[in-house]
Amino acid sequence: MVVGAAGAAFCKSAEIQDKLQNKHESASNFVDAAGCYKKSEPEQAITCYSRAIDFFTDMGRFTIAAKHHIAIAELYEAEALNIEKAISHYEKAADYYDGEDSKSSANKCWLKIAGYAAQLQQYTKAIELYERVALTSIESPLLKYAAKEYMFKATLCQFCLGGSGVDARQAIEKYEEWMPAFEDSRECKLIKKLIEAYEDNSADGFAEAIAEYDKITRIDEWLTTILLRIKKSISGGSEDIDNM
Repeated sequence: MVVGAAGAAFCKSAEIQDKLQNKHESASNFVDAAGCYKKSEPEQAITCYSRAIDFFTDMGRFTIAAKHHIAIAELYEAEALNIEKAISHYEKAADYYDGEDSKSSANKCWLKIAGYAAQLQQYTKAIELYERVALTSIESPLLKYAAKEYMFKATLCQFCLGGSGVDARQAIEKYEEWMPAFEDSRECKLIKKLIEAYEDNSADGFAEAIAEYDKITRIDEWLTTILLRIKKSISGGSEDIDNM
């Protein structure tokens, strides 16, 4: 009740500031209101963030607007309200960051979108985004090392999209041209073993390759989901995560 009352007070103050044409103060009050509503009334928090975004974009404060689009996306994620809407707000944030030449911040958003796209089986979209971030990362000495992860995930999505090892193999060849060091990475070696097991129709070989990789690099939930989808297409492939 106290939090709700505080949120309402900030909203009222925001409306007053708007009538006085104090855009920045109004936007800030809406952000404060959203902070009050976040835990108890996420939908109301989203409404307040949206009002603040309108003011910030009108003032040309696109980086701040992007930050609040991310806040909305995170609310949709946390409350499982609507993943498609979360993606939409990450896209808006990424576009604003790109427009302000904040590539690192934009890439974080694009990677979020790519991850969700793959989970929703929108593999073409996921591949395009992983490749986009990989290419910008390769150009940066500080980000170059991370590019192998994005090319790895793009290849797995290509595997799911194509339904065969052929497309994944072609993707690997392309990424090795982009970044020769990718060939010696554990991720690339894993993909090649998975392709071999897939083409041999060997569910056991597939599982063994993953188990070996998992000893050094833990396989997260996203990777587990994608790998299971590939394994299920192998004759005799188990749908049990523990047997992967």
